Amino acid sequence: MSDVIHHECGLAMVRLRKPLSYYQEKYGTPIHGLKCLQLLMRKMRNRGQDGAGIATIKLDHPPGKKFISRKRSNDKNYLDHLWKGVYRRFDELTPEQLQDGDYLKKNLPYTGELMMGHLRYGTHGSNDIETCHPFLRQSNWKTRCLIVAGNFNLTNVDELFQELVELGQFPKEKSDTVTVLEKIGHFLDDEVQRIHQWHKPDGYTNIQINDIIAKELDVQRLLKRASKKFDGGYVMGGMIGHGDGFVMRDPAGIRPAFYFENEEFVAVASERPALQTTFNVPFESIKEVTPGHALIIKKDGKVTMERFIKPIPRAACSFERIYFSRGTDRDIYLERKDLGRLLARQVAEAIDYDFNNTVFSYIPNTAETAYMGMIEGLEQELTDWKEKEIAKRQKKGKNGFNKILNTKVRNEKIVVKDGKARTFIADTQSRGDMVSHVYDVTYGIVKDNVDTLVLLDDSIVRGTTMRDSIIKIVSRLKPKRIIIVSSAPQIRFPDCYGIDMSRMGEFVAFRAMENLLKAKGKKKLMDKVYRKALKELEKPKEKMVNVVKELYDQFDYADVSAEIARIMTPKGTIPQVDVIYQTIPDLHKACPNNNGDWYFSGNYPTPGGFKVVNRAFVNYMEGSDARAY
Repeated sequence: MSDVIHHECGLAMVRLRKPLSYYQEKYGTPIHGLKCLQLLMRKMRNRGQDGAGIATIKLDHPPGKKFISRKRSNDKNYLDHLWKGVYRRFDELTPEQLQDGDYLKKNLPYTGELMMGHLRYGTHGSNDIETCHPFLRQSNWKTRCLIVAGNFNLTNVDELFQELVELGQFPKEKSDTVTVLEKIGHFLDDEVQRIHQWHKPDGYTNIQINDIIAKELDVQRLLKRASKKFDGGYVMGGMIGHGDGFVMRDPAGIRPAFYFENEEFVAVASERPALQTTFNVPFESIKEVTPGHALIIKKDGKVTMERFIKPIPRAACSFERIYFSRGTDRDIYLERKDLGRLLARQVAEAIDYDFNNTVFSYIPNTAETAYMGMIEGLEQELTDWKEKEIAKRQKKGKNGFNKILNTKVRNEKIVVKDGKARTFIADTQSRGDMVSHVYDVTYGIVKDNVDTLVLLDDSIVRGTTMRDSIIKIVSRLKPKRIIIVSSAPQIRFPDCYGIDMSRMGEFVAFRAMENLLKAKGKKKLMDKVYRKALKELEKPKEKMVNVVKELYDQFDYADVSAEIARIMTPKGTIPQVDVIYQTIPDLHKACPNNNGDWYFSGNYPTPGGFKVVNRAFVNYMEGSDARAY
């Protein structure tokens, strides 16, 4: 994606099923589990560039000894800074101490059997250390200590916050993470108290009851009570002080979560390849956390998949497949190739099958897999074209087959990102000039005023980088025409489940639609839909509909694409600029199991989504820059 947007976070959890001495004997170090957590986080570093954190719990640790350790970092080199801090204490040990698991567990932090890591990609707000996960709720009772981290955004934080206030709590801030922590924490306290009151009359001591609580605590019941009104996309990981762990996934499966277990480990991660690499296991060994379910790991090591909320129709995020997740996942790799392949016919028709005078390339590097698929599709289109052309010539008794047979898809590396370019110059004009040079081009490949240049991008959100940098600089190659191809459909509606796309006016598709309304003399329709949106916001969110769709319904998909092309064309650009977008039906063909398409279709999987889209439109019409949820 040439436009920079913030997006998903990453979650990792590891539970050791053997004593630390076992890992020393088999893997050469008692802290092998900690190193597995470190590798999981490094393999998912694409999911967080604002900060990271870890927390660990030691099982059956004696009173008076620290059993929970936590470290977080928002340093610019956050992962290196985080793990350097973790290992700092180990550097002072002798070789004998480093190999002694019992010694490490008794004396060193971060040597527990249950551990969780988080990578933060902030979608809004500040980026200080306090916003980094995991979050900790402390207590002198082990069974009431709670650690939470996750990849989530909730659409109804205000509602959940008010519930906490009505319970008598005084939350320190209004954020979805703190709200989730306190919500789960409240019901954890309640469940612990219930078990305590049940067994106290039987004559058990408080110490004995603590052990009973650890065995009888019903994590499924706890999560079911806590999450009743959660509305959003989420994967939340939690660790309870006595040693229970859980990872819960939203009922539509919007956010991704995968797990692996054997006799040595239980591990969870936001991305499947991270688990495959870390534990050296095949694709088939990794399973998905079921939507609406929690993977629950009890203190005794027993693992179950328990339903905590009723699943709803699957709407796993398609942006995960298009762009955010690393393409080393087999399914994602094949889906991205299909996204490109399904664009081939549109592209071939757009150039009128003139392959001799067309150069194909891509921008940025993340679009490479989709580009490979597009090239494969174009090669098939070219083969079909050759067969038809040869058949025509044979019918007319003509020769010249060699020229047809020698026609090839001109696959070139035209645009490269200049990693040394910086754009922190204060002067607006100078900064604008620098922005246009963030990318560089390969000269001498495109034939002046003859060739069409086709560039594939993952998706186009705002179109500003395309306008201010890419189109401006590739125009210097003097192509006759520039065609920008997006492997994603037009992004028309805001997201509220994890990606920083909540302001309507930032979308180039929205701006294009508004321009078309003005050009067609329909601008008053904006005011009409604004009044409808205000009325929708008076309804319970479960009864709301997306009224903004009415505006887009006024125009054909191709008309909006054409206006987007006009918006993205810098002033003074000589080549004609066109834009081709993926269609929503072809998106579903390429990503059949990740059909969450609300950014493109406006069909939100939860009621909170419809509230957000109407609020975002009202904010735009009122000139407010406020977040829509």
